[in-house]
Amino acid sequence: MKFLVVDDERDVEMLFRQKFRKEIRSGLIELEFAFSGKDALEHLQGTQPPDVLYIFSDINMPGMSGLELLDKVKTQFPHIHVSMISAYGDDENYQRAISSGAKEFFTKPIDFESLRAELSHMINSSG
Repeated sequence: MKFLVVDDERDVEMLFRQKFRKEIRSGLIELEFAFSGKDALEHLQGTQPPDVLYIFSDINMPGMSGLELLDKVKTQFPHIHVSMISAYGDDENYQRAISSGAKEFFTKPIDFESLRAELSHMINSSG
């Protein structure tokens, strides 16, 4: 199962690869990374149909925000699940994300056990 992580902070890639190395090594998941909302959309549009089943996106990014990306993904690729990640657990972002179709909302620092549970749920429900 392929996941796309979207965050303008490049060190996030190393962190995700480290936290999920067991799942990656076993072939359970594949992680792809985009460092802007624009890159993420180009990635999705580059494969027809997109091979990504789940996106984890930061909300606060320069250019296209994660919430704008969420709206575009839900319009163009309604079958792809999107969860939002924010450094701020503010209610306004949470409400907007959930009402726009986000599956989950995680705050930084990311609780990787919660994230792992969410990934497992996705993998088990898609099989």
